[in-house]
Amino acid sequence: MFVRQCLLLVFSVLLSAPVVWAKDQTLPNVVLVLADNLGTGDIDCYGSKLHRTPNIDQIAAEGTKFTSFYVTSGVCTPSRASLMTGCYAQRLNMHISDKGASVLQPVATKGLHPDEVTLAELFKQRGYRTACYGKWHLGDQLEFLPTRQGFDDFLGVPYSEDMVKELRPDQWPELPLMRNEEVIEAPVDCEKLTRIYTEAAVDFISENKEQPFFLYLPMARPGSTKVVHVDNAFRGKSANGLYGDCVEELDWSMGAILKALKAANVESNTLVVWTSDNGAVNRNPQQGSNAPYKGWGYGTSEGGMRMPCVMRWPGVVPKGHVCDAVSTTLDFWPTFYGVLGLEFDDALKRDGHDMQSIWFAEAGTDSPYDKTGFFYYHMAQLQAVRRGPWKLYLPLEPQPLPNGRKTKEQTLQLFDVRNDVSEEHEASAVQPEVVAQLLELAEQARADLGDEGRVGAGQRPAGFVASPTQRVLGSANGR
Repeated sequence: MFVRQCLLLVFSVLLSAPVVWAKDQTLPNVVLVLADNLGTGDIDCYGSKLHRTPNIDQIAAEGTKFTSFYVTSGVCTPSRASLMTGCYAQRLNMHISDKGASVLQPVATKGLHPDEVTLAELFKQRGYRTACYGKWHLGDQLEFLPTRQGFDDFLGVPYSEDMVKELRPDQWPELPLMRNEEVIEAPVDCEKLTRIYTEAAVDFISENKEQPFFLYLPMARPGSTKVVHVDNAFRGKSANGLYGDCVEELDWSMGAILKALKAANVESNTLVVWTSDNGAVNRNPQQGSNAPYKGWGYGTSEGGMRMPCVMRWPGVVPKGHVCDAVSTTLDFWPTFYGVLGLEFDDALKRDGHDMQSIWFAEAGTDSPYDKTGFFYYHMAQLQAVRRGPWKLYLPLEPQPLPNGRKTKEQTLQLFDVRNDVSEEHEASAVQPEVVAQLLELAEQARADLGDEGRVGAGQRPAGFVASPTQRVLGSANGR
């Protein structure tokens, strides 16, 4: 009896243990969903008391929930540039627009350089079908569109829906909905966008179930506007007004995608990742939540850059696991490079790390960033550094910005953001060695990535066009 019990115990442990990923296995499908301006406190499994998110919660229950997951910026364009390339936006010169703003605006001369190797281009090297359905925001000229950056199919908007003619009729055009390189609707009905993207995603999964695919869904919700757009079918359904309705519509979308994976019989071989591009913004009235973190989107606070992230890949990503190791959107590129078994010569420097040992195993809290550090930039200015549990807010004097405004003054502060997540206990006076180490890391970042008024040695150019043209209905060339 004792021997039988021991064998049963060993067998149960083997069944529950994550599978070690081997490069000779069948290539996995990847579904990567990116919400827009949504905070950690907006998701039920992260503590929301107002929003019902059973489908996102299901991914966490069947996979891993990350509690120290970061984006590289509190605003859209630089955050999305890092996700696509594995580089800080400052390295790519995508941290500031051609007009001196923090994000690209319509009819911009600037965009992600065509020579950058994107996530989609990685997958294309292994024969994947690739699609982007959602908000691109990495350049609206032909040279910079998703179809020129490795995606076989694009359905979405080229920039944010807060950049619409109704807000600035003298400056901005109507928001266009594009299919590949052609405008098919202008202005687009913003209330229908989540449903449009979801239906396209479901069709894509069904049509490509016999081959590996990469599906990128950079959603436009909850978005940046004071008016929250939501489909009529979800209005008045939540306990948190239109904002809550919008979050629950996003969860419906995730549920539809999970059902599509199951119907196509590919869910067991699909890695699903769900996260956000930056934290909830300070609306009036305030409905979004970044709890338990301080601060709002558009800045370098924990609330602005520390995101909800859940992953599921049955048998590979640990089930029901909570991971507090520092991980970031910078890591998608090098991790998928490793998963795909690629060996091409990539001469361009990347800032992320191959996180297979953390994503696919219960590896504790150790992270490559415990050595290299993680850097919080706002536009060109380095504002904070994290390594291990410690985050140092750097002392900053107000500096003039290209748009005529000034950066905010900031005093030196140190917090243990692993154990003191609400940053209630400032520790610089009792941790002088930690402060000195993080200041040294900051100087290394300045030398490589630059800082306000200082060019970094490791920076490279963005893409530029001499004469940008407006996207108009039925036009592929913008004229």
